[in-house]
Amino acid sequence: MGHAGIEEALGYPFTGPAALEPPGEWERLRQRCPVARVTLPSGDEASLLTRYDDVKQVLADPRFGRLLNAPDAARISATESGGLFNNEMATTLPQSGEAHQRWRRMVNRWFTAKRMATLRPAIEAMAERLVDDMVKSGPPADLKASVGFPLPVWVICDMLGVPASDRDRFAHWSDSLLNLTRYTEDEVNAAQDEFFAYLASHVAAKRERPGDDLLSELITATDSTGERLSDKMLVATGLGLLIAGHETTANMIGKMVAMLLADRRQWERLLADPSAVRTAVEEVLRFDANPGLGMVRYLDEDVEIGDAALPRGTTVLCSMAAANRDEQAFEDADELDIARTPNPHLAFGSGPHSCLGQALARTELQVVLEVLLRKLPTLELAVPAKDLRRVEGLVVGGLREVPVRW
Repeated sequence: MGHAGIEEALGYPFTGPAALEPPGEWERLRQRCPVARVTLPSGDEASLLTRYDDVKQVLADPRFGRLLNAPDAARISATESGGLFNNEMATTLPQSGEAHQRWRRMVNRWFTAKRMATLRPAIEAMAERLVDDMVKSGPPADLKASVGFPLPVWVICDMLGVPASDRDRFAHWSDSLLNLTRYTEDEVNAAQDEFFAYLASHVAAKRERPGDDLLSELITATDSTGERLSDKMLVATGLGLLIAGHETTANMIGKMVAMLLADRRQWERLLADPSAVRTAVEEVLRFDANPGLGMVRYLDEDVEIGDAALPRGTTVLCSMAAANRDEQAFEDADELDIARTPNPHLAFGSGPHSCLGQALARTELQVVLEVLLRKLPTLELAVPAKDLRRVEGLVVGGLREVPVRW
């Protein structure tokens, strides 16, 4: 690894100068040390990748999964009793290989463009209702709490056939399952038990009376080998959707609006040309400087990345956000260009583990942006962009609140 091996491992994650700005380390490492040794909050070491080609190579390689229960895999945080990466979901759902692909194909039938087009009017109605409620309460408002946080939960409840009256309970469970630092271990375990009990009885009810929702479809569907999903796998799938689809999208809605209002000329451009919403959403996904840790991959065999030979047993962290600002892959990578096309960003990963729900996330982001442009053309940040505050959490990056007025 050249001289890099001699240097001290860097503490990770890095912190940018402001909530919407990238850490300076990204550019330095891309230039000088594309495979860098970093120390995670747990004290364990990993190798950090920051170049576009390297990140894409590792993410797209079907040989490497998360396998974080390997004895020599790095832990993210010291308190992690496994947390997100090692909970019931990870042990129930196949994490790699052919079984993983079969499970993905079954669930993927629900995330087709056609499905999303059918779902879009419902998402739009939900977004309009949340924006209307925010307007009723009057400015200033926290856009993340008013719109960003509830919308993805409502959408997931809708997809799973969960009644609207249970949305608030769902939101609470999701919050406690993800914010490993904010709740005690007992609280997290209690939420997980309640959530599993709820979903198990919900699955049983769907077996009796199927509806037009994802769980009902998965109950009757078979994979390519003729197998059906067990109840345990159905429950784990529901949990997976909530964990993967709630906080990530809630945070991204907040960051998207903050990025487009931080330099209000971007907002004005969208008001003048609402057809740019699609490319604008792709560009804020690329430009996101605060997405969380990145994707973890465990190398169970030796591999060459760039000029570096990484031995088997290395835990690799792929920083998609650093890769998304690589000048070798994107012209004027440090400029937010809402009309940028093509835009092959890695915000949703790449290859066999790329984000299953990306069509849904894109739909939610586009709809929220369209509704806000239409209903609140005068929207602006209620604080200077430099005063926006980051979420203090490890797994998913976001803003604590997005104060707006109109």
